[in-house]
Amino acid sequence: MSHASPWWTPHVHADRRPFLLGRNRIQSALRRFFNERDFIEVDTATLQVSPGNEAHLHAFATQALNHDGSAHPLYLHTSPEFACKKLVAAGEKRIACFAHVYRNRERGPLHHPEFTMLEWYRTGETYETLMRDCAEILALAAQTTGIGQFTFQGRTCDPFAAPERLAVAEAFARFAGIDLLASIAATGETDRDALAGAMVSAGLRVAADDTWADLFSRVLVEKVEPRLGFGRATILDEYPVAEAALARPAARDRRVAERFELYACGVELANAFGELTDAGEQRRRFEMEMAEKARVYGETYPLDEDFLAALAIMPEASGIALGFDRLAMLATGASRIDQVLWAPVAETTG
Repeated sequence: MSHASPWWTPHVHADRRPFLLGRNRIQSALRRFFNERDFIEVDTATLQVSPGNEAHLHAFATQALNHDGSAHPLYLHTSPEFACKKLVAAGEKRIACFAHVYRNRERGPLHHPEFTMLEWYRTGETYETLMRDCAEILALAAQTTGIGQFTFQGRTCDPFAAPERLAVAEAFARFAGIDLLASIAATGETDRDALAGAMVSAGLRVAADDTWADLFSRVLVEKVEPRLGFGRATILDEYPVAEAALARPAARDRRVAERFELYACGVELANAFGELTDAGEQRRRFEMEMAEKARVYGETYPLDEDFLAALAIMPEASGIALGFDRLAMLATGASRIDQVLWAPVAETTG
């Protein structure tokens, strides 16, 4: 928006105001939704020892100064996940959190360096329960604003229709003609060359230095994601265990994990896990992610040892992170995320 009038210019604000008021109504409706289901709303610290340990997430770094002037690094969190799981470990059964979160290197129609994430956790409940929550929340958001359908860049989605549940492997077969599970061993180990061969056969580009994860991501971004959430929402389920992040392996097939993402109009809205509570396995995954971050970007983030200690006593639970601004955007008919942000982050040039 640097070429246009600033967001605080009265005529610009007047154009934005209906979207902003819609956002507030949706947030109030969601607070009632969780309150009626016996959730406690929690508030977590933005400053954390670790901002998260995913290779391709970029954080904002700062430092805390002690009385003697000595400093130690802190980060603005990319998600309230670590803090929320500590609260689950502490004994909270159902929690919900609206958190301002921060991600560097991200700005565009669907991305903003500071945005609002809605996370909620259910102790002792399966991640299928979160799928029902998602369906109800899409309908609630649309009902609150009175919008009949979601639209984004010419794609439409009925927020009142039951979402389609689609396994990642099925999506790869349907949209790219690739047998994904053929490149994953029973142990969850991945075969880069097997996936590369399938991609070449399907007419997709492969570079010599692409890892299995690079190849997986390319098919997902180029072939799968743009086709999801048309007509009705899509729940993309059963991510390969190598892409499980903080999700546990599925009981029926150890090659895949209890992880799903929610899409509407090709827009990713939420990411959910049947939570991994094996601290040793979580540490191994974090270390692998940070090794990849070091290889690609030449930097790493520390591990939150407190989080790993809490994970060891955390009960079985399911949890989900939903991009609240994206939901507000779709439910108000906005075309860009900054239209539903009361005061967007200043744009930098240079």
